[in-house]
Amino acid sequence: MTQHFLLSKAARTLTLAKVFRMSEDQAYETFREMRWEGGEPVCPHCGGTHVYEYRARRIFKCKACGRQFSVTSGTLFHSRKLQMRDYLAAVAIFCNGVKGTSALQLSRDLDVQYKTAFVLAHKLREVMAVEQQDRRLSGEVEIDGAYFGGYVKPSNIREERLDRRRSLNKAGTRQVVVAARERGGKLLTNVYPKESGGNNFIASRLDKGTVIYTDEAYSWRPLHKQFKGYRINHTERYVDGHITTNRVESFFSRLRRAEMGQHHSIAGPYLDNYADEMAWREDNRRLSNGEQFQRLIEYAASLGRSNQWAGYWQRQAKVENNFV
Repeated sequence: MTQHFLLSKAARTLTLAKVFRMSEDQAYETFREMRWEGGEPVCPHCGGTHVYEYRARRIFKCKACGRQFSVTSGTLFHSRKLQMRDYLAAVAIFCNGVKGTSALQLSRDLDVQYKTAFVLAHKLREVMAVEQQDRRLSGEVEIDGAYFGGYVKPSNIREERLDRRRSLNKAGTRQVVVAARERGGKLLTNVYPKESGGNNFIASRLDKGTVIYTDEAYSWRPLHKQFKGYRINHTERYVDGHITTNRVESFFSRLRRAEMGQHHSIAGPYLDNYADEMAWREDNRRLSNGEQFQRLIEYAASLGRSNQWAGYWQRQAKVENNFV
């Protein structure tokens, strides 16, 4: 029997024990090497490469613009409060969670407040979403949607139970994740109030000549008018020769497992963040945890300060700091 990739040695190139065995100096140097090639600092304000390095504190001063900065200035860990080793450990824990990692688990593993873990986890999800920003799909693409949230607990007495299929009896947080997936390629996701809302978005991201595969839902008819495609009637079968949407539905399976087994509720304003995370995990499922770790750290170091989550609990807008 062929061994699953996650059970193989190739999938395990980084252990959490290795990260926690690092001293703070080693963790600092590791992040510095990942952020700047060769570890040579570059000013995040003007791009200058000629800088002073202070001996008393781990900060730098640019000779060109005269501004001070640290190794985390202008990164995802901007204005950090934790030790650098804790941030590396957080990324390692996050990568090892194949079905996701809850903020509660992260707070316990790092011995930090839940609020700290919650924001840190969402910052990493923000980084994961970057891979989808300019992504285009071509070839054969499977498209489907799945609803999340809006759960209405049934009444104890049968006669008092509501028909939860009717929109009148659904909670306002119910939304649909629309996903498009290349066969043998990458995923593209977005969140809408209803399934048909994703047609224009998907059409704008598909190359000319793309062949689409959908289920029998009426909402996909506009796409079939623009692209050659096939439909599968799920009331009759799930596979009809080459006509199927099973590949894109496997992504929804991962998202459902994350909802039920880790987070218990991922609806509302954060559903898009969780969808981006699971799409990234699905796209990079054949990378070892060490490669995933390095990719996330490099993204976190190069993509700048978080726009959405910096100062989240204080409801602060993004502020340009001269010294961090």
